Amino acid sequence: MSEMTPRQRMVTALDGGQPDRLPVTTHHVQPYFLDRYLGGMDYRDFFTAFGFDPIRWVVPYKPDEARGDYYDPAQTEVHPLDLTRRVVSDNWRIVPEPLPDPEYRTTRYHFITPRGTLSMVLQGTAYTDWVVEPLIKQPRDIDLIADYVTHPLCDIETVNRVADEAGEGALIRGHITYFDVYGQPGCWQDAVELVGTERLILATYDDPEWVHELLKILQARKKTFIRSLKGARYDVLELGGGAASSTVISPRIFDEFVAPYDAELIELAHAVGQRIVYHTCGGMMPILERIAGMQPDAMETFTPPGMGGDVRLAEAKRRIGDRVCMIGGFDQFHYFVGCTPEQTRAEVRRCFEEAGAGGGYILCPSDHFFDAEPELLRAFVDEARQCRYNG
Repeated sequence: MSEMTPRQRMVTALDGGQPDRLPVTTHHVQPYFLDRYLGGMDYRDFFTAFGFDPIRWVVPYKPDEARGDYYDPAQTEVHPLDLTRRVVSDNWRIVPEPLPDPEYRTTRYHFITPRGTLSMVLQGTAYTDWVVEPLIKQPRDIDLIADYVTHPLCDIETVNRVADEAGEGALIRGHITYFDVYGQPGCWQDAVELVGTERLILATYDDPEWVHELLKILQARKKTFIRSLKGARYDVLELGGGAASSTVISPRIFDEFVAPYDAELIELAHAVGQRIVYHTCGGMMPILERIAGMQPDAMETFTPPGMGGDVRLAEAKRRIGDRVCMIGGFDQFHYFVGCTPEQTRAEVRRCFEEAGAGGGYILCPSDHFFDAEPELLRAFVDEARQCRYNG
């Protein structure tokens, strides 16, 4: 087989096929890692320097001017990786308020509407951000979201410009829109960030109709975005999130509050010509067939037990490998730091032997990594590039 381009290699795997060799990439490249280990290297140069099959992230929004929406003038920085700009309106304004904190970067975000103001508090470090005060504090707070939240569209021109720039040298990846400031692509996962994990789980027992009402509000916003994707030259878009993993919720909750909503989004994405990868960082084994049953094109992250997940890669391949592309499975906690290159190479071979048969597999760390020894990254990529298919 002749050598494929990076994009051809990964798209072939996404479509369930067998490429020229094992595709090897990573999820987001964290600025913390680039700054600490590589002197602030640009993430696009990172892929080239280490020989990965590159990914270009881009999620540019466009305001629906017919609704009176516009770009948020209070947003002072646009994320350099995905180019996302918040969309607001006169009825949905977002005002950040920095709060003093001796340990963490802390910000309260006010969401101002004609009938009241909602607020949430985020904290963060160089590693990540998290919610310390959720937006939805009273059940009927969701009425303000339903009535006033903006529905961003996809800026197709920007997506296609990035695709032109990348050519065959990178996979173009994005995600389904999530709630302003902080959220997740999946409906349930987005709701968790607005309500809180425990509160939302309890609400599925105490007030399930309210949970469904919230999920429908969030789903409607995502449907608007997906309908606007027709003609955008994405290779794959991410849906899901860790809050729907089997280490967080039960299969029953997944069946009633996750699958019905996200399956509709996947079907709609396919109708406008887009592939979907369903992201589940955490436990997957009890719900593998349930995720595959939503008919995404790919699933990730197949987190192994050594990282707090539960995935047995060979078993996962046997159970759902003929239905979706599998992405992930590599234990970056133990094989990107504190081991020998030979041990890293052996972990690559394990992943290939357990999940690579017949194609439909992309080697990738199980979600993000923050610390990694460059020598081990090189061993990771070099060994993957030697994993060839016969015939």
